[in-house]
Amino acid sequence: MAVALSTFLTTCLEFAALYAAVYGCNVAAYFAVCGAIDYLNRRNPERRIQKTRRGDKRIREEIRHSLKSIAVTAASLSIGVFALLKGWTPFTPFELTWWTAVPLFLVTMVLFDAWFYFGHRLLHTKPFYKYHLLHHRSVAPTVWSSDSIGLVDTAICQGFYAVVPFILPIPPVILVAHRVFDHVNGTFGHAGFEYFESRTARHPWPLLCATYHDLHHSEFRYNFANYFSVWDRLLGTAHPGYDRMVAALEAEQAPMRFVGPPVPEPQRPARAPAAADAPAAPAE
Repeated sequence: MAVALSTFLTTCLEFAALYAAVYGCNVAAYFAVCGAIDYLNRRNPERRIQKTRRGDKRIREEIRHSLKSIAVTAASLSIGVFALLKGWTPFTPFELTWWTAVPLFLVTMVLFDAWFYFGHRLLHTKPFYKYHLLHHRSVAPTVWSSDSIGLVDTAICQGFYAVVPFILPIPPVILVAHRVFDHVNGTFGHAGFEYFESRTARHPWPLLCATYHDLHHSEFRYNFANYFSVWDRLLGTAHPGYDRMVAALEAEQAPMRFVGPPVPEPQRPARAPAAADAPAAPAE
């Protein structure tokens, strides 16, 4: 009994140490990535997606909620990594080589995109939308809003990291690499500015740019996917004007500025009649 209790306590302490490190790294990455993209935004104001809206008044609240939701994401990632390190998963992870790393990373992207799409659709149903409403209060998202999510919402969307090691023989480093990629991708997707307009971000390509998710925030009923437009296009939830918007941006977008002082925002055009806040009812 004493040996079992000692083993249990040691395991708990090991997990606590891992969790503290994962949470700390996630918070540091949050401020570093958001700060870097905010720097870019301030030098490219004409690339703002929603010309008539600003989300800056919510930044403090978004940061406060993000620090809470990151705790849930860190727990999910810690569970997945810890299970792999302890050999608790039903599969022995593949040996990490270039021949396994790239295919496994791509597989995790495909799996996560499906997980996120259907979890996101679930959060837009009547029983679950109350958990997702917080995130949709950022109608004009900012770089700080990607992790501004309710705790139940976060557990549903980010629980992937705790589950996938039990269905895929994935090395821990690939799991961590995917989380890093998803964090950067999500921050750009909520930046409120477009930097990735291209032919590959619209039909017939499955890839996305920031405008895709920004439309989800501004119109609520479309574009539930994360990395690819496949599920949205198959199930009829892709925004009907998205491809035209990206094509127009390709033709009109100004060259990017990476250095120099911040550039003043252009005068804000008159705002078209639209809902100012997230809907209190589910979007479907």
